[in-house]
Amino acid sequence: MALPVKEQAKYWGVATAIIAVVLWYLGDVLLPFVLGGAIAYFLDPVADRLERWGLSRALSTAVIAMAAVLIFVVMALAVIPTLVQQTIQLVNVAPELFKNLQSFLTDRFPSLMVENSPVRETLLGFGETIKSRGGELLNSVLSSAMSVINVLMLLVIVPVVSVYMLLDWDKMVARVDELLPRDHAPVVRRLAADVDRTLAGFIRGMGTVCLILGAYYAVALMLIGLQFGMVVGVVAGMLTFIPYVGAIVGGALAIGLALFQFWGEWHWIVAVAVVFQIGQVIEGNILTPRLVGNSVGLHPVWLILALSVFGTLFGFVGMLVAVPVAASMGVLARFAVDQYKDGRLYRGLSEKDRT
Repeated sequence: MALPVKEQAKYWGVATAIIAVVLWYLGDVLLPFVLGGAIAYFLDPVADRLERWGLSRALSTAVIAMAAVLIFVVMALAVIPTLVQQTIQLVNVAPELFKNLQSFLTDRFPSLMVENSPVRETLLGFGETIKSRGGELLNSVLSSAMSVINVLMLLVIVPVVSVYMLLDWDKMVARVDELLPRDHAPVVRRLAADVDRTLAGFIRGMGTVCLILGAYYAVALMLIGLQFGMVVGVVAGMLTFIPYVGAIVGGALAIGLALFQFWGEWHWIVAVAVVFQIGQVIEGNILTPRLVGNSVGLHPVWLILALSVFGTLFGFVGMLVAVPVAASMGVLARFAVDQYKDGRLYRGLSEKDRT
């Protein structure tokens, strides 16, 4: 005999509260394990594909691990130092850029830039704020994300956790399935499949789109000769998961930097704009349809709200789990709406009941 609904709600509520408390107190300790699980989830389809090609699960995991090590070495030697250097330079040169913008506006719009005008004071204050607070912001982000587990521990634990979880992913899923309440197992499996489809479309699909577009923007802007092109490309790629935001923010930043660097050489400024226009065409017509497809995605407003709430409550770990939790809550909300529409409260009395 199944437990009453009220009893089930009590047990699930207690389990949810325990998970929230664990995230609250052990967030930093759980960081490498959450990262490792996310990486394993992201790479599980690759391992499944290699298994279909005839490799064993262990050999598939070994191939993925070797490829990941190779990519990490290349990035550590060629990409990361340049990215860090350009970021520091951009923060340091920001006040000069705003002074140049002030001079430009003074020459062409003198009425806006009179002494003590709001526009002039805003530009000066914004530039100085970026210079004085930019480094502090980067340091605070890093320190908050790694207050307990330092960089070395992350570099050691995350790969190990990822490899072990990727190796045993199918076994873990089967074990969890065995522990499902038998009365609710079919419904839980269906909801889990919906959550997985949403996450696969968003995290795997949009994550791949972000990586491809970020690399494209960075390489194209650096080939044009734009200063800080790699930083702009990375920012635009990271923000691509929010529709249009990545192109708007990255394009505005790139064109703004191009105006200062290539003023008078309009063909280079046009080239920067064309790079982002081509990126949008590639994303909308090739990458998103092929990699994301028609899966149910997450609304940008819902995603931003989830990131803000979980980031505030649980820190960096909260931001990592925000997307899966938001996807799960969206699936559960749609399930609840469907149940409500099939229920007596929404449909009222049927013709049979009325007679």
